[in-house]
Amino acid sequence: MAHVLAAAEPLTLLKRPPPPFGDEDNNGSTDEKPAMKARRRESDPAAALAAARHEFGEHGGVNMSIEASATFTVMEPDTMRRLFAGELGPERGDLYIYSRHFNPTVLALGRQMAALEGTEAAYCTASGMSAISSVLMQLVGAGGHVVASRCLYGGTHALLSRFLPRTSGVSATFVDADDEAAVRAAVRPGVTKVVYVETMSNPTLAVADIPMLARVAHEAGAKLVVDNTFTPVVVSPARLGADVVVHSVSKFISGGADIIAGAICGPASLVNSMMDLQDGALMLLGPTMNAKVAAELAARLPHLPLRMQEHSRRAAEFAAGMRRLGLRVTYPGLPDHPHHDRLRELGNPGYGAGGMLCLDMGTEERAGRLMHHLQNTTQFGLMAVSLGYYETLMSCSGSSTSSEMDPEDRARAGISPGLIRMSVGYNGTLEQRWAQFERALALMQQETAPAAKYCKAV
Repeated sequence: MAHVLAAAEPLTLLKRPPPPFGDEDNNGSTDEKPAMKARRRESDPAAALAAARHEFGEHGGVNMSIEASATFTVMEPDTMRRLFAGELGPERGDLYIYSRHFNPTVLALGRQMAALEGTEAAYCTASGMSAISSVLMQLVGAGGHVVASRCLYGGTHALLSRFLPRTSGVSATFVDADDEAAVRAAVRPGVTKVVYVETMSNPTLAVADIPMLARVAHEAGAKLVVDNTFTPVVVSPARLGADVVVHSVSKFISGGADIIAGAICGPASLVNSMMDLQDGALMLLGPTMNAKVAAELAARLPHLPLRMQEHSRRAAEFAAGMRRLGLRVTYPGLPDHPHHDRLRELGNPGYGAGGMLCLDMGTEERAGRLMHHLQNTTQFGLMAVSLGYYETLMSCSGSSTSSEMDPEDRARAGISPGLIRMSVGYNGTLEQRWAQFERALALMQQETAPAAKYCKAV
């Protein structure tokens, strides 16, 4: 079938001021290896996005036109035959067949996503789960084996532990992805097709050692697939050794909590195989993104780096403030987070530690009381799943986005009943939002005396 277009290589570098997290620690030291710093600066996602091919509108508009057609005409009968034979296509004559295959507007967004993640190509889908499931079905196949982190988004965990075993005979081994020996022991050379992790685990915020996992996977002949939904721009997994990067574009990339979308970023050979008429998962399952959605997302991507910087700045301030209050807060930007140094080493300079933090209130009842006051009394944020919105979103993970997991699996993953996952927004002033948080916390503490062990820093 027709081949997808690769993303443009970065042409220029953006210069930015020294970041509060990434180049320097709180004492101003710069002990990171110069070669690592240089490599990361050369692959700044903002620079790559700016250098990607710009699509103009049909009549010279600064924004690209929306190709809303489901099907496309040809001038000669033989052209259609050559399209289906793969002799012609989007980059071979600028010709298209049908929008479930390739659509010009969706393909243009794919070029942007490939530039963002530093991959050869990308394909955008109707949801994050459709991106994940399509990649796994294409790479693993019937009876294949996957080694996965034991702490994953609940839907992904259910896909690997229940749906794919039932429908495709796929087996999955869940391990502590931070334990190289455990990962090596779980991988079966010649049988394991994929090692699957999240850059920053949902919801516990463990940071994956992507170079180590890539090395282990590749030595066994497997592919490393990384879900980068929590950390777009912050980390670039493909530049660290990942073979495929998947996204729920609905989250930070969209930023508006108004779009459901996904993306698969990787080699052009993979994307083309997934679009094959005979056995391509994308072509045959049909998780097609609407062209109007693609155009909307294409207009939001250029300011994603700025949004991520502010998400990260706010989250870092809130996490530090919560720690000063003695709360059990988890945030990779805090110096005592077990993977703080790892994120400094692997992350892209200038984008902080991401916009997600976790607050462990010990019990679901205490977590619920705090969230009630945060939303309904002080208007600090909203009780809702998802993330990446300009308002702060919060949910009790164990009873919501991780509820697909068995209680034993949640316990092994470190998801306590009172764990609040918080996606820190940037609406309002920092001072305003912090005052709202402190007031809500005080009201909750007045209602029920806090259990001391849940008010100590970890």
